[in-house]
Amino acid sequence: MSQNPESADRAAPRLRTIKSFVMRAGRMTEGQQRGLEQGWPRFGLELGDGLRDFDQVFGRQAPRTFEIGFGMGHSLLEMAAAAPEQDFIGVEVHRPGVGALLSGLLSQNLHNVRVYSCDALEVLRDCVADASLDRVLLFFPDPWHKSRHHKRRIVQPAFAELVRQKLRIGGVLHMATDWEPYAQHMLDVMNAVPGYRNLAGGQGFVPRPEERPITKFERRGERLGHGVWDLKFQRSD
Repeated sequence: MSQNPESADRAAPRLRTIKSFVMRAGRMTEGQQRGLEQGWPRFGLELGDGLRDFDQVFGRQAPRTFEIGFGMGHSLLEMAAAAPEQDFIGVEVHRPGVGALLSGLLSQNLHNVRVYSCDALEVLRDCVADASLDRVLLFFPDPWHKSRHHKRRIVQPAFAELVRQKLRIGGVLHMATDWEPYAQHMLDVMNAVPGYRNLAGGQGFVPRPEERPITKFERRGERLGHGVWDLKFQRSD
């Protein structure tokens, strides 16, 4: 879908008003620091560079996945290693996680990942061309449990519209959470916004997709009887 500039400008302030994350001061390990020092010049991208031609950045045309908030990077590394024919753009605000991912890219000799260390919504808005992504991933975002904090949840109608702008027609937004009230919130938001089709075939959740790696956190949750809910919504127009 081609979004006209006026509606894009209207969406942007709503996305910038309330942050869906809190910057935490984390201690860097030597490996993470080394990953930043050695890996950032090769894999790092800057928000200030604005709109990018990712075919040029990666040096090829390939299916492109954008992951919002990759944490320590374990899932992104696993997905990138399993699909060398695809390209991945990961965004994470917390520097230890960025360093850990970069260290992994160097140690595994992977070349199909690029990294931003800033607000993913600003990257989507300013750096990613419309209709240029095949997938957008949002795995286990902060659920902001307390009612007074629900406005901080990243999944809101304006978020869904921004993602839809950036997905190709047929592209997929894949979300996962282990917090059932947030899963229902995601479902309610996505079922209400136009331009998407629920790949669950109805109004519900999809079975856990094989391509989503299972994290240690998720395995621990399964042992404790915690559920995980996956949602896949495809851009329809």
